[in-house]
Amino acid sequence: MADLDHARAAKARLREALADHDGIEGVGLAPDGDGYCVQVNVTRTVIATDIPADVDGVSVHVHVVGPVRALGGDG
Repeated sequence: MADLDHARAAKARLREALADHDGIEGVGLAPDGDGYCVQVNVTRTVIATDIPADVDGVSVHVHVVGPVRALGGDG
């Protein structure tokens, strides 16, 4: 299991690697057992095949969430 600092470093590295990929809605951290994993939110299942299963020994979990849009409002 990755500790928080190790997971943060892996997240930064993966975010940079995926910066030019369409369909990536977000890259963050999530609990994973006794540690943390990198979570990647994508718009479609096919994009998930371009994402590695781990980065620097930190597990990567992919979630298909569809397009993310801001909710309407006045602000």
